[in-house]
Amino acid sequence: MRRVLAVLGALVTVLSVGGVVRLAVPAVSAHSGVRAQLTFIGDALRGGAAVEAQRSFPEGYFFLYALYGLTWVEVGRLEPEAGRAEALREARWALAHLDTDAGRAPFSAALTPSNGIFYRGWTNWLRGGVLSLQPPDRRDAGEAERFAADSAEIAAAFGAASTPFLQAYPGQAWPVDSTVAMASLRLHDTLLPPRYADTATRWVADVRARLDPATGLLPHTADPETGEAGEVARGTSQSMITRFLVEIDPTFAREQYLRFRQLYVTRPLGLGPAVREYPAFVTHATGDVDSGPLVLGTSLSATVVTIGAARVQGDRALATALASYGELAGLPVSTPRTKRYGFGVVPVGDAFVAWSKMSSAWVSRPPAFTAPRAVAWWWPAPLVLVLLLVAVAPWWRLLRRRLARPPRRRVPHEAVS
Repeated sequence: MRRVLAVLGALVTVLSVGGVVRLAVPAVSAHSGVRAQLTFIGDALRGGAAVEAQRSFPEGYFFLYALYGLTWVEVGRLEPEAGRAEALREARWALAHLDTDAGRAPFSAALTPSNGIFYRGWTNWLRGGVLSLQPPDRRDAGEAERFAADSAEIAAAFGAASTPFLQAYPGQAWPVDSTVAMASLRLHDTLLPPRYADTATRWVADVRARLDPATGLLPHTADPETGEAGEVARGTSQSMITRFLVEIDPTFAREQYLRFRQLYVTRPLGLGPAVREYPAFVTHATGDVDSGPLVLGTSLSATVVTIGAARVQGDRALATALASYGELAGLPVSTPRTKRYGFGVVPVGDAFVAWSKMSSAWVSRPPAFTAPRAVAWWWPAPLVLVLLLVAVAPWWRLLRRRLARPPRRRVPHEAVS
C-alpha cells in the first residue's frame, strides 16, 4: 500500500509540475503542436469522425472539414511558395468533402443564396484560402472561376436583401454567418479584380444600425426579414464575429473587439482567463448546442475561438493567456506524431483549437494594438501557487516529520577516543 501511495503521489507531483511548465511555455505560435494536431484530425476524418460529429450538432460534419482545411491554409501561408504542396493538397481535400451531398445535407437549396449564407460563406472563405496559396500567375483557372462565381452570387444576395443578415436555415438568421460571407467578398477583392468594396461599405452601415442595444455588439440572432436584433450578443458568436470583422472594416472591428473583451472576458474564481457566453447582467443563463455546458457562466467554445480573434487583432497578451490556460485545462495528450485535447474524444474541438491558434488576418491589417491588457501579466500566479501546493501535498507528512525530527547530536571526537 505504501508503494501504491508513493506512486500515486509521484504522479500527482509530476502532473502538477507539468502544469506549471505548460503555463510558462508560450502556447500560441506556429510551432505549438498544430501540425501534430492536424495529423490527429486528419486521421480522425479518414476514420469517419465527421459523420460522428454530425450526430452531435447540426454543423458537425461541416465544421470538422472546414476548420481542418482552413488550418492547413494558415500553415501554408507561413511557408514559401515551393513548400505549400501539402497544405494545398489537404485544404483542397477538405473543400471537396464540403462540396458534396453530405456537406450540403443540412442546408436548404431553396434559400438565397442557395444552401444558405452559413454554407456559402464558409465554403467561399475556404475556397479563397485555397486560391491564396497559389502564385497569381499559376492559379488553377477552374478554382478561380468558381470563387468568382460564388462571390458574385453571395454579393447579389446581399444586394437584393432588406437586411444585412441573410438566412442560414429557413426563417433563421445569425449575424455571424453573414460576417463570414462578407469577409469572403473582401478576400475576393485581394485575389481577383476588386468588385465588392461598395457592397462591404453598405453592409457595415446597415450592421451599425442594427446592433444589440443591450451590449452595442452584433446580436446573436436577428429577424430574418428586417435584420433587427433578436437574442442578446453571445460569446460563441461574438468571438467568431470579431475574428472575421477585421477583414471587412478594421476600425469597426477594433471597436467591437474592445467592447466584446470588456463585457465577456473574465477570470472565474480569480484563476485563468475565459470567455462568458452571456454578459454579466444576464442571469439564469444555460448552455446549448452552440456554447456547450457553461462553467461559471463561461463557454469553452467561445474561449477557444477568442484565441483566434485576439490573434487577428494583435492582442498577443490575451491570445497567449487563453492558449496557455488551455494547455493546462484542455488535458492535451501528445504522441510522437499526434496531439489531441480532452483525450481526443471530440475531434471537432481539436479542430477549433488548431484553427484558432493559427488564425491570422488574410485581407486587412488592424491598427497597432495599444489597449491595456485584458488580464494582468501576473494572472498565472494563483494557478502556479495552487499547482505547487498540490505537488507538495502528497509528501507533506513526510516533510513535516523530517522537519520536526531533532537534529542528531554530534559526539566530540575526544569523547569517542
